[in-house]
Amino acid sequence: MIEKMKLLHITGPRNDIDRVVRLYLDKYDIHFENAMTSLNNLKNVRPFVETNLYKEAAQMGEELKQYLEVSRKTDLEVTPEQAQGIILDVHGQMGDVVKQQGEVQEELRQLKEWMAETAPFIGLDFELCKLRDFHFIDYQFGRIKVENYHKLEQYVFHNPYTLFYECNNDTEYVWGVYFAPHTHLVEIEAVYASFHFEEIQVPDDLEGTPRQAFEQAKELLGSLEQKLERLQMQAVELVKAREAEILAACECLNSYCSNFEIRKFAACTNAREEGVEHYILYGWMAKKDAKKLQREIAMDENVNCVEEEPGEGLSSKPPTKLKNPRILKPFEMFVEMYGLPAYHEMDPTLFIALTYTFMFGVMFGDVGQGACLALGGFLLYKMKKMRLAGIVAVAGVWSVIFGFLYGSLFGFEEAIPALWMKPMDNIMTTLMLAIGFGAALILVAMVLNMVNAVRAKEYGRLLFNQSGLAGLACYGFVVFCALLFATGHGLPATIVIGIAVGVPLVAILMKEPLSHLIERKGHIFPEGSKVMFFVEALVEGFDVVLSYATNTISFVRVGAFALSHAGMMGVVMTLAGLEKGNPNWIVIILGNILVACLEGLVVGIQVLRLEYYEMFSRFYTGNGKPFVSFKKRNQ
Repeated sequence: MIEKMKLLHITGPRNDIDRVVRLYLDKYDIHFENAMTSLNNLKNVRPFVETNLYKEAAQMGEELKQYLEVSRKTDLEVTPEQAQGIILDVHGQMGDVVKQQGEVQEELRQLKEWMAETAPFIGLDFELCKLRDFHFIDYQFGRIKVENYHKLEQYVFHNPYTLFYECNNDTEYVWGVYFAPHTHLVEIEAVYASFHFEEIQVPDDLEGTPRQAFEQAKELLGSLEQKLERLQMQAVELVKAREAEILAACECLNSYCSNFEIRKFAACTNAREEGVEHYILYGWMAKKDAKKLQREIAMDENVNCVEEEPGEGLSSKPPTKLKNPRILKPFEMFVEMYGLPAYHEMDPTLFIALTYTFMFGVMFGDVGQGACLALGGFLLYKMKKMRLAGIVAVAGVWSVIFGFLYGSLFGFEEAIPALWMKPMDNIMTTLMLAIGFGAALILVAMVLNMVNAVRAKEYGRLLFNQSGLAGLACYGFVVFCALLFATGHGLPATIVIGIAVGVPLVAILMKEPLSHLIERKGHIFPEGSKVMFFVEALVEGFDVVLSYATNTISFVRVGAFALSHAGMMGVVMTLAGLEKGNPNWIVIILGNILVACLEGLVVGIQVLRLEYYEMFSRFYTGNGKPFVSFKKRNQ
């Protein structure tokens, strides 16, 4: 079902908008429309433009809340001005602590960077300050990949002018320092560069051996972390001392900032002599909620609310809000994938829920595998709220039902008696029943299209569309004749068949001029050559006849997949050696899992294809506008 809507015109003094939103509108789901879109032709109306004075305080409040372990609810109520004062006061008291925290964090960052630069060289057991005193020997710290290091070793072994001292290593790199006399430095540098030696600058303030300096840095790191922890505890104690006030202030400011966005949808009148400006809000609300809101604001002199029924005269079309029982909620996903129904259109959720799961069961009839799908889907839907899992659960129930009708249990065709028939024993019957079922669904889709045409007041579509009354008469008579032939009865006279099929078909071909005629439009035939119109009509007529045939035959896949399931499980049982009397249960179990997953996926996709292309395309447009609640948008 589609929720009945009311368009509300809400007005009041400009400076009262926050009170109205907080006191009334926050309780309901309302879909706001931009008021300026409807009122842009009025000279005394302008957009509601205002600066959010509390945005910065709200951000500060969120920073303060991070010092609290759990955000609790509080009964304390404050005004936005009081809330801003509380947050600024506490934030000011926190200023010195926060500043010290920043300084300590910066020291920690620099110290960690220094330790990261030094760590690879802690294997060098030599005081670096003495290296800096060398006058004739140069040195360079760096790293080299392991595979290149082995080649470098050979070079160093045969070159008397360089020495490489390994400090540390892992599976990828070797860290170290090489020495070379100043007179041969350029040559040695070039050789090391050819081996992809990556130079690393060791901190200039490093004294003693790298290991000694690194240990001293670790001690300093621990003391800085302890200092930061003490500052954190100090900040927490300061915030906790005013926890209730801070939480109340944050709640107030967040609510204000959230509601402040409503100004984007509002318009504002220019002040007249009395100097009072008024806001104007347009919004769609469920009919039952609109009645409650009207009762609440009836005694409020500062709020004026006018209701308006959805109609053709409105500048904005009503949004669509689906309202279905819980068992149908998962199937709304398929409707949304195709497109939401327009406000005056039928909600196809019930239709797709019944036909999708029924056809899935027909095509995937197995008691055991269906029960697994139903149980798994139900558990996933309960735990993860996955709508697709809810659909699988209902489809699994139909699979169990048809499993009993087919007499199939995990592929064992003789384990339980068939309450109806076994598809593999009645192949032609299965396929013909599938086609007949498809024809019945197409007829139902045509009836639904006629209902939607009446709702939309599109009488040309109602009478002359290929899925309208003419299409129903033409296709329905052909189906009736096919049913007579299949049951062995005689067909009507040829002239009767010609009239019953030909007249509606001609009406379909002439739907455009006939529609213009009954809708009393200025011109009956479309502009352009009439010869071309009739040529196009003949081509379209051929397409209509062909689509009737292909759409009907397309449903043969319903029976084909019922046969396919039985055939695939027959292969599994043959591979498992069931006929020999000593089956391989591992093959049976793995085969059931493979068939359930593979065929379940394929059947699910094929059924959805039948829904969209063979049925939805006949009666459903799916061009509705979604209902977007302002309250939920800001959650």
